[in-house]
Amino acid sequence: MGRIVLEQVTKSFGETQVIPPLDLTIEDGEFAVFVGPSGCGKSTLLRLIAGLEDTTSGKVLIDDEDMTSVSPSKRGLAMVFQSYALYPHMTVRKNIAFPMRMAGMSEEEQNKRIEAAAASLNLTDYLDRKPGQLSGGQRQRVAIGRAIVRDPSAFLFDEPLSNLDAALRVGMRLEITEMHERMQTTMIYVTHDQVEAMTMANKIVVLQAGVIEQVGSPLELYHKPRNKFVAGFIGSPKMNLIEGAEANKHGAETIGIRPEHVTASKTSGLWQGTVGVAEHLGSDTFVHVHGIEGCDPMTVRAAGDATFKHGEEIFLTPDETQLHKFDTAGLRIE
Repeated sequence: MGRIVLEQVTKSFGETQVIPPLDLTIEDGEFAVFVGPSGCGKSTLLRLIAGLEDTTSGKVLIDDEDMTSVSPSKRGLAMVFQSYALYPHMTVRKNIAFPMRMAGMSEEEQNKRIEAAAASLNLTDYLDRKPGQLSGGQRQRVAIGRAIVRDPSAFLFDEPLSNLDAALRVGMRLEITEMHERMQTTMIYVTHDQVEAMTMANKIVVLQAGVIEQVGSPLELYHKPRNKFVAGFIGSPKMNLIEGAEANKHGAETIGIRPEHVTASKTSGLWQGTVGVAEHLGSDTFVHVHGIEGCDPMTVRAAGDATFKHGEEIFLTPDETQLHKFDTAGLRIE
């Protein structure tokens, strides 16, 4: 079991409230990702669940038990940090064994769990090495292995991939997602990278200034963002937001259109602009267009072999059925 419920949880540092009253439920077996810009409170929220920070008010329930005042070691959770937090003088085997030794587990059971975790994380050949002899990705797998052997009710990940290069991040992202599919254990994962959120989560929690802006599946947030903040944050490249006269024509303060829902042409279209930068990615080309009233620049997704050049005149036509409308408060208009 690994159901986690936050009831009216707040956190203040001195006179500064960083988490206003907040309610959230993570169901058993879910892969929930906390995402938002730097300083939005996502890591603080994770640390409140872990017990590494004390709540100012409210309750933290784990499997229907009030754990608000319970120490981190007794919450049945395992945390994986951005910095790996490995003991450099210990071998991989001893690092993974450490929490089990502290819990007084028999050596036979320790070895059984170490071998199983090492096999699942492709670490069997590295058990007698020390962290300094491993790559960043291997060290992160050791940190995950140390969490797995505790058999926790939930795993908490605090930006675990941010120290890795791009290729390693993609590989580790897949490994963690596959681990969740295999284990079906509750996982809560903090990241500022919304691509990680979209590809890993079955529930995304979008935060801004300690406030939950929206909770839902990746596709729910992508296709029906409840406000301008979520619309502009979820998606890569982000949604184009257009204000002024063009938005007013549609009875809205702001309209949004995703880059893949705008057609580019060299001859005709609804909007006219000038090509700024064209990013050729092989399968796609992202064209950044200047001069579109109320939106500068506008990003358009074109074919990988598109030949738009800097300074060239370009015409754009949005798919009217894919427009998102927002009112003066920035809330979605259905």
